[in-house]
Amino acid sequence: MFLAGDTGPNIEERWTLGRAPFLLETSAPGVFAVGDVRHVSVKRVASAVGEGSIAIRLVHECISLTRAKDVET
Repeated sequence: MFLAGDTGPNIEERWTLGRAPFLLETSAPGVFAVGDVRHVSVKRVASAVGEGSIAIRLVHECISLTRAKDVET
């Protein structure tokens, strides 16, 4: 399983779910990478903090989608 490095659209060839990966999502569905663990990170605290705030929003969206699918089944 590949967890660090490429994220989002860069991992589509390794993606296993029926939806597209979120922007900072790794090839492990629901696992997001931000800051220095990302491929081609800029090694700046401010960038990592900004990516972290984006990841939080994406985690909430991912959880909402998962809950909606659970309700449907």
